[in-house]
Amino acid sequence: MINIELSKRQQQIIEIVKEQEPITSEQIAKLLNVTRATLRPDLAILTMSGILDARPKVGYFYSGKSEANLFTQQIKNVKVSDIMSVPSIVSEETPVYEAIVTLFLEDVGTIFVVSKGSLVGVVSRKDFLKSAIGGIDINKVPVGMIMTRKPNIITVMGDENALHAAVKIIEHEVDSLPVVEKTMVEDKEHLKVVGKVSKSNITKLFVELCKD
Repeated sequence: MINIELSKRQQQIIEIVKEQEPITSEQIAKLLNVTRATLRPDLAILTMSGILDARPKVGYFYSGKSEANLFTQQIKNVKVSDIMSVPSIVSEETPVYEAIVTLFLEDVGTIFVVSKGSLVGVVSRKDFLKSAIGGIDINKVPVGMIMTRKPNIITVMGDENALHAAVKIIEHEVDSLPVVEKTMVEDKEHLKVVGKVSKSNITKLFVELCKD
């Protein structure tokens, strides 16, 4: 059997669930004296790997499945570059209206914003909704005025594993992440967007692994 490395807290969670199943995330957080948000990545790893089962409105159960370790190792062996898709990109000067049109034409939830080929921001449907409600002139205001800027952008590298990307998506509550390559220009680090990994990419991967 292939073993996986669990953190001390993840091991504590498993023992708690074994002893008190079914148990909710709120109850586990209280026993460990942490917040639910802190536990979210750990519970995601344990459920995605099959070690724990989660049932809505009931709580977590210990599955005890022998396949769990192998399944997790399979996910870890898949790189982000293997599952990433084509990103939706606009320039920082693009009017908000044109960015909204791009969002709907390409049927995505997030658009990545670049300047001189380097990632400078991210804009989501929520950002567009806020700008529309705020009454700005979406035909004149550039998307750079409403986007989330660095360093508040969560990114992932192509050589990171899919499980790591999935945890980032869950932990930061986003629908997709820009896949980037780091380059140095005049002693400054630039991030070139080469793809995106989304909840859909991760879901498709899990389905394929389960079928196999």
